[in-house]
Amino acid sequence: MTTLLVIAKEPRPGRVKTRLTPPFTPRQAAALAEAALADTLQAVAAAPATRRVLVLDGAPGPWLPPGFDVVAQCAGRLDERLAEAFARCTGPALLIGMDTPQVTPELLTVDFAGCDAWFGPAEDGGFWALGLACPDPALLRGVPMSTPVTGAVQRGRLVAAGLRVRDLPPLRDVDTAPDAHAVAAMAPRGRFAARLARCTPAGPPDTVPSAGPPDTAPSAGQSDTTPSASTAGPR
Repeated sequence: MTTLLVIAKEPRPGRVKTRLTPPFTPRQAAALAEAALADTLQAVAAAPATRRVLVLDGAPGPWLPPGFDVVAQCAGRLDERLAEAFARCTGPALLIGMDTPQVTPELLTVDFAGCDAWFGPAEDGGFWALGLACPDPALLRGVPMSTPVTGAVQRGRLVAAGLRVRDLPPLRDVDTAPDAHAVAAMAPRGRFAARLARCTPAGPPDTVPSAGPPDTAPSAGQSDTTPSASTAGPR
């Protein structure tokens, strides 16, 4: 079976989902990020896997379900952090970000028989999932992240390496308020949709000091500042 990797950032106000503020406050944005991460981890927990790993920038919280190994993200650009996540794997692995709470266990149940890679494009031009039968960090290093062509470049890198690539359905990352509402409508019973329903975008932003640089955790292939390729995702 497959190792399932989730690359994420601890959902702290001022550090995650910065493109949601405004209209939401930093605390609301962090709460939405936490709900998205919780939904993502729930889907991963329900999918078949030999190992489940949270590649985390920050510290785990009560949102982390049992059954996950937690490893720290390395320093460096997003492509380097994604590459390092795969470098720690010894067999087939599928990596996703924290920005697609509509993901399901069925989408994460991939079979590498007859293919070498799985690729999940994100609607913003990044990618929300990347699977490799034989993880090779060199396939990710140097791919420009957080651009409209990140997904195309990454998929092209796989094809140029001679890999047989299968595509997963495109998903929408949660980067902006319109993204949040669209994604919540796709998964109305999830934690993310419930949290969004409790958020009222009004008034001045919370006076929360920044705990560090803006979010650079993917969708799996994008950062939240330009956006996330979340989150988590990646562009």
